[in-house]
Amino acid sequence: MAFHLEFAGPAGAVLIGLAGAPALADESAPPTPLAPVVVVATRIPTELDRVASALTLITAEDIETSQWRTLPDALADAPGLSETRTGGPGGQTSVFIRGANANHTKVLIDGIDAVDPSEGAFDFGQTLTADLARVEVLRGPQSSLYGSDALGGVINIVTREGDGPARLTVTFEGGSFDTLNETASVSGSTSRLRYAASIAHAFSGDTPVTPLDLLAPGEKRIGDRYDNLTASTKLRVTLTPTFSLGLTARYIDADLRTTGENYDLYPAPNIPDAAQTVQKTQQLFTRAEAKLSQFSGALQNALGIGYTDYRTTIQAPDDGYGLPAPIVNDGDRLKVDYQATLALPGRNTLVLGAEAERDRLLGGADARNGARAGFAELQANPLPGVNLAVSVRQDDNDRFGGRTTWRIAPTWTIAATGTRLKATYGTGFKAPTLTQLFVSFPDFNFYANPRLRPETSEGYDLGFEQPLAGGRVRLGATWFHNAIRNLIEDNADFTSYANLGRATTYGVESFVAARVSARLTLRGDYTWTVARDDIARQDLLRRPRHKASLAAAWRPTSRLSLSGNVLYVGARVDGNRDFSVQRLTAGGYATVNLAAAYDLGHGVTAFARIDNLLDSHDQDPVGFDRPRIGAFGGVKISLP
Repeated sequence: MAFHLEFAGPAGAVLIGLAGAPALADESAPPTPLAPVVVVATRIPTELDRVASALTLITAEDIETSQWRTLPDALADAPGLSETRTGGPGGQTSVFIRGANANHTKVLIDGIDAVDPSEGAFDFGQTLTADLARVEVLRGPQSSLYGSDALGGVINIVTREGDGPARLTVTFEGGSFDTLNETASVSGSTSRLRYAASIAHAFSGDTPVTPLDLLAPGEKRIGDRYDNLTASTKLRVTLTPTFSLGLTARYIDADLRTTGENYDLYPAPNIPDAAQTVQKTQQLFTRAEAKLSQFSGALQNALGIGYTDYRTTIQAPDDGYGLPAPIVNDGDRLKVDYQATLALPGRNTLVLGAEAERDRLLGGADARNGARAGFAELQANPLPGVNLAVSVRQDDNDRFGGRTTWRIAPTWTIAATGTRLKATYGTGFKAPTLTQLFVSFPDFNFYANPRLRPETSEGYDLGFEQPLAGGRVRLGATWFHNAIRNLIEDNADFTSYANLGRATTYGVESFVAARVSARLTLRGDYTWTVARDDIARQDLLRRPRHKASLAAAWRPTSRLSLSGNVLYVGARVDGNRDFSVQRLTAGGYATVNLAAAYDLGHGVTAFARIDNLLDSHDQDPVGFDRPRIGAFGGVKISLP
C-alpha cells in the first residue's frame, strides 16, 4: 500500500514518500522524491518544480491519514491562510489568504466557479471531504488566469474519478457531540468509461459553542446541531481516441441550528437567544465538458458549460411578536468556457481561453450581471533550469466595463545545489457583488450602490527552496507583499457602500520538511502576516500575525499508521459577538490532534482520532467557543 506525506512549503509543495512496499524494506536507501503535478497555478497540469507560485497541495491521502472530515479541517494548517468558523461543524467559515478579505478568494470545484453568485464569497463550512482527490491552495493575485474574485488567491477542489476495477467503499464513524458520519462510494473504469459516485452524511447533534458567560441568568446553553447530506458524481466517456465527454455534479443539502441573537436589549450589547436560528442550505454545482485532441496531441481543446446554484434560508427565533420574516439568499450562475493548449517546441506551451458568464440574484432585487473574458498564458524555458510563466487577461463586465490584469512568474533551479529561486508579480480585482449593487434595506435606512467600482490589488513574492541531506530535508521561505485599493466599505453615515478602503498586507511564509526514515516524516510551517488598514492605520480584523504548525506521520508497521499535528494561531484583533465592541484583542490558542488507523485485512480498516487533545478552551471568532476535546472512531470497508 502506498504511503506518503505532503509537505506544504511557502512557494510550493514537496511530495515525499514511498512508491510501494519494497521501499519500506530499505531504510538506508536515499529518498526518491516524487514529482507531483498541479493544475491551478497554470490552468494545465504542470510539474511542481516548474511552478513559481506559492502553492500548497493537499492530497486524498493527507485527508485520510489525518481524518479531516470537512474542508476547513483540511485547510487549517495551510501556510499563508487563516480561517474563522462561527460555532461547530457547518458554521459560517471564512478563509483569509495572505490577509486579504474573505471574499477575495476564488473557489473552483472540478472547474466550476463555486463562489456564491449573489454574495461573492464561498462558505467553506458546507464542504465535506469524503470524495476529494486533492485541494490546491494558490496564494497571491491570480486574476490574469481566473478573473474576478481571485484578488487574494485561488482554492481549487478536485474530486475523485474512477480508475481500474469496480470498487465499493463504505465508512461509519461516531463519537463526541453526538457525531454520526457515514459515506458510500463506488468507482471504476472500463475501456471507454470512467465513473465515480459518492454520498456522504455528516451529523453532529450537540456541539456546545456559546460561551456560558454570555447567557442570561438561568438561560440554558443549547449546542449547535448540523446535518449535511452531500451527493456527487464524476463521469467521463471516451468516444474516440481523440474525443471524450465528461460530466461532474455535486449537490449539498444542509440543516444548521445555532444559537441566534436576542436584540431585545438593543442598543445595549445583545445576548444569545434562548431559542435557535435555523439555516437551510442547498447548493448545486455541475459541469459538462467536451475534450478534443488534435495534431497528434499537440493541440488540446476543452469546451465546458457550468452551472452553480445557491439557496440559503435563515429563520430567526420567535421575537415575541411572531416569527420574523426569513432571510433568503438565492442566486445562480451559468458559465461557458473554452481553453486551447498548444504544445510548442522545447517544452514551451501556449494556453488560450475565453469565458462568458451570467450571474443572477433571484427573489427580492431580481438582479443580474454578465461578463466576458479572454486570456493567454505562455510557459517557456528560455534557459537551462529556468521556467517562466507569463499571463494576461481582459475582462469585460456589463456593470463596470473592462479590466486588464497580468502576471509574470519565473523560477530558476541551480543544478549544482538544487536551490530553487522563485518570484511572481501580478494584479487582481474583485467585482462588486450583486448584493452590494442591488439589495437595499430601507427599514434600516441602508441602500445598495450600483455605482461601485471593482476592488483591485497588485502583489509580488520572492522565495527559495533548498534540499539538504541528499533530499531528506527541505526548507524554504517566501516574502510576500500585496497592495489592495478601492476596498468596498460602508460610507461615512452607514447608509450605503462606497469604494473607500485601502490596505497593505505583507509577511513571510516558511517551512522545513524532513523524511527521517522510510516510516517517519515531519513537517513544520510558520507564517508571519501583517494586514493593515491604510486609512485607519490599524490592523485588519481576524488576521493573526503569527501562525505555526507541526505535523508528523509515522508508520511503525505495514498495517498501523499514526499521525499528529499541533496548530498555533496567534493573537488577533476582533469584535465581540454582535460587534457592539468593534475592536478588541483576542488571545492566541493552540490545538493538538491525533489520528490512528489499523488495517485489519480483507479490506477492513479501523480508525480513531482525538481532536483538541489538550481540551483548550478558546474563542475564534470572539463570542463563539471552539469545540472542546472530542474522541471519534469508526471502520472503513473496501470491496473488493
